Order: sequence, then structure tokens, then C-alpha cells
Amino acid sequence: MNPSLDLLYRLAAFGVSIYCGRKAWYGYVERKILFVSDDWWDWSRWSRQEFYRDPMPIRYWAQMAGTAFASLVSLLGAIIGWQPGQLNF
Repeated sequence: MNPSLDLLYRLAAFGVSIYCGRKAWYGYVERKILFVSDDWWDWSRWSRQEFYRDPMPIRYWAQMAGTAFASLVSLLGAIIGWQPGQLNF
């Protein structure tokens, strides 16, 4: 693989990791987290919802767990890099 593509992949993964980590941290500190739908065609008010910790704890913690998991997976991808064909199961 081209080393510059691997470097770009690692930088992008590190950036996503920082973004998700900050979102999870601010969600924990402010006791609310913003859910943004990944549906490109739905720009209604339902695609952007804030989940507060006290009135809706299940949705809040589910969103927090997903955001923290995305941060950790992105950090792992930044450390390991892109290695196609290297994983043999």
C-alpha cells in the first residue's frame, strides 16, 4: 500500500477518534448529548435530538456508549493503520 494513503487513513482515524472522544466527554460533563441521524435525506427536527441524562437515561447512555466505542475503534484504527490482506482468520 502507498505510505501516503496509510498516513492519510491514520490521520483521518485519529481525527474521528478525537471528535468522538470530545463529544462523549462533553456529553458526560453537560449531562446531555446530541444525536444526529445518519440519514442524508432526513433533515427534520427528529434527525437532531438531544438526550438528557436524567429524563431519558437509556437513550442517553446508549448514545454515550456508541460514541465512546466509535472513539476507541477509531483510535485503534489510527494505531494499527490500514493493512488489507494482512488479516487471516
